[in-house]
Amino acid sequence: VDKDALDAQVKDRKIQEAAEKAQNEEFANEMKKNDKIMCMLEEQQKNYIRNINKAICEFQKNFQQPETRREFDLSDPQALKKDRPARLSDDDPRCTVSGLQKFMGEDLNYDQRMKFQKEQSREWYLQQQRDWKNALANQKFADDLFDKNRIAVDQKTMELQRKEEEDRRAVCATIKDFNRAQAAELAERKKLEKYQKMKDDMDEITSLLQGDLLSENPEQAVSSFGRHRVITDRWKGMSQDQLMAIRYSQQQQVLEKLRAKEEERQRDAEWDRQRLQIARAQVLFERQQLRQNRECRRALDNVNSELSQEQKSKNIYLKEEEYSNFPTEQYYAQFNTTSR
Repeated sequence: VDKDALDAQVKDRKIQEAAEKAQNEEFANEMKKNDKIMCMLEEQQKNYIRNINKAICEFQKNFQQPETRREFDLSDPQALKKDRPARLSDDDPRCTVSGLQKFMGEDLNYDQRMKFQKEQSREWYLQQQRDWKNALANQKFADDLFDKNRIAVDQKTMELQRKEEEDRRAVCATIKDFNRAQAAELAERKKLEKYQKMKDDMDEITSLLQGDLLSENPEQAVSSFGRHRVITDRWKGMSQDQLMAIRYSQQQQVLEKLRAKEEERQRDAEWDRQRLQIARAQVLFERQQLRQNRECRRALDNVNSELSQEQKSKNIYLKEEEYSNFPTEQYYAQFNTTSR
C-alpha cells in the first residue's frame, strides 16, 4: 500500500472538503443576505401596498362614497326604509290595473267609508220613514179631499141629469111634432113624384113606339156624307140586296181561290215531274260514268299487263343475250401496254 499516496489523497480530500465547506458557508452567507434583502423588499412592498390601500380607502371615503354610486340603490341596506309604500292613497297614479294593488272594497279609508256609509244608510232610512209618513198623511188628505169633491160632483151631476132629463122630454115632444109634419109632407111629395114619374114613363113609351129606333127605319142610318156611309149607332143591318151581293162576292172569291189552288197544284206537279226527270238523268249519267270508268280501268289493266310482259321479255333477253359475255383477264390486259 502506498501510504504517501493515500495521505496525499486524504489531504486532497480534506482540502476539497474544506473548500467545499468554505464555498457552502459563502453560499449560506449569500443566501442569508439575499433572504434579508428579500424580507426587506417584501416588507417594503407590503408597506407600499398598505399605503396605497390606505390612500385608496381615504380617497373612496372622501370622494367615492357608496351613496354617490349609480348602482347604490341595488345594494342599499336602507332601501326598504327609504322606499315608498306600494300605495300612498286611493288616487296613487302608480296603482294601475296591471299592478294589482287596488281592488274593490280595499281602499285605505275603508273604516271611515264604512262608518260614513252606515251613517248615510241610517239617514236614508230615517228620511224614508219621514217621507213614508208624509206620503201617508198626504194620501189620507188627498183621499178625504177626493171624497168631498166626489160627493159634491155627484150631487151636481144628479142636478144636471135631472135638468137634462127635463130638457130631453121637451126636445122629444118638439121633435115628434116636427117629424109628424115632415112625414105628412114627405108622403104628399112622394105621391106627386109617383104621379109625375108614371106620366113621364107613358110619354117615353109612346115616343119610343112611334120613333125610328123601334120601327127600324133604314133611312135614319144614312150619313150626311153620302149614302154609302152609315151612322153606326143608328144602323140596323144590311138589306137583302146587300147581303146577296156580299154572298155573290164571297162565292167568286171561293172560286178564284180554288182556281189558284188548282194552278198551284199543277205547277207543283210539273216541278215534281221535272225533278224526277233530272234525278233519272242524273242516275243514268252516273251509271254511264261508272261504265266508262270500268272500261278505262280494264284498258289500263291490259296496257299494264302488256308492258309487264314486255319488261319481263326484255329482262330475260338482257340477262341471257346481252349480259352473257363476261370480260376475261385477257380483255383487261390489253390496256396500258404502250406509252405515248
